[in-house]
Amino acid sequence: MAGPAHPAEPHGSQPRARGAAGPWLCWRAATHEALYGPGGFYRRTEGPAGHFRTSVHVSRLFAAAVARLLCRVDEALGRPDGLGFVDMAAGRGELVSGVLATLPAEVAARTRAYAVEVADRPPGLDHRVAWLGEPPTGITGLLFANEWLDNVPVEVVEVDAAGVPRLVLVREDGGELLGEPVGGEEARWLARWWPPGPEEGLRAEVGLPRDRAWAAAVAGVDRGLAVAVDYAHLAAARPPCGTLTGFREGRETTPVPDGSCDITAHVALDACALPGARLLTQRDALRALGVDGGRPPLSLATSDPAAYVRALAGAGEAAELTAPGGLGDFGWLVQPVGIPDPLGTTGASLT
Repeated sequence: MAGPAHPAEPHGSQPRARGAAGPWLCWRAATHEALYGPGGFYRRTEGPAGHFRTSVHVSRLFAAAVARLLCRVDEALGRPDGLGFVDMAAGRGELVSGVLATLPAEVAARTRAYAVEVADRPPGLDHRVAWLGEPPTGITGLLFANEWLDNVPVEVVEVDAAGVPRLVLVREDGGELLGEPVGGEEARWLARWWPPGPEEGLRAEVGLPRDRAWAAAVAGVDRGLAVAVDYAHLAAARPPCGTLTGFREGRETTPVPDGSCDITAHVALDACALPGARLLTQRDALRALGVDGGRPPLSLATSDPAAYVRALAGAGEAAELTAPGGLGDFGWLVQPVGIPDPLGTTGASLT
């Protein structure tokens, strides 16, 4: 849920009716305006960290693991002079700052860092970081999108009494009604990736805008690796009532498209995958990068008490990052571009 790069504004999303709380819009258009329009949630000065914690905010271990992944990509690329690191949905630059601070000096000296975000550049950000509103192109290196795709707005559909999936329309106060039947490319996406079933009230979220956003981001990588980390579900276990929700001041809340809260939905990462992609849990990915959550040996408490306390704190943070039922269950969509997969063969191939 980190502050995303600006997704494409939806087309064909004109109001269908007007109520006391404003026009009825499809959820994609309403979410886009609430998050990225003038005064939108992701343009606020406090940033995403004022409302929720991502893995980046939980521990510096996460940025250190991403730095190690960047070093593996660097090795696979033959240590290029211009090693790119792209932080998609950069929030206030927490991840890119942590990665630069952790890299070995020789690698950091060759790294060109980019933060992609809709908000203005935060004061005090490392001068080495280029602040962009759109993903760069021609990258040789690593593109890392932590909790970006879940904030790319999507349509919400609901099955009516006749078994027909229809677009859900919403007002600024959160009130809903059913609109037109889903058609065209969106209907074909549903049939392929998330057929909601015939029962009245079943819901699905049409992930087509996310598929396109991810493909466009990956296309900016000439050689290297692209990684998307997010709340995810796969075709074999789609949630029957959808996943649309909101977050405000650290708590989950009803999604209301008035700019007062984050609006997010889990990602069909298998639909986003391009040829050669692999899907891992965050638990497996971080363990492959040296984050395992194991407790330090008790003997260290005697020989070096201060080091034991530091190691114990690190173990607690690592445990939170890899916890089953929590951050450890996040999906990592790993997309090599012209190099071997630097995370090895752990996880499921999606193509």
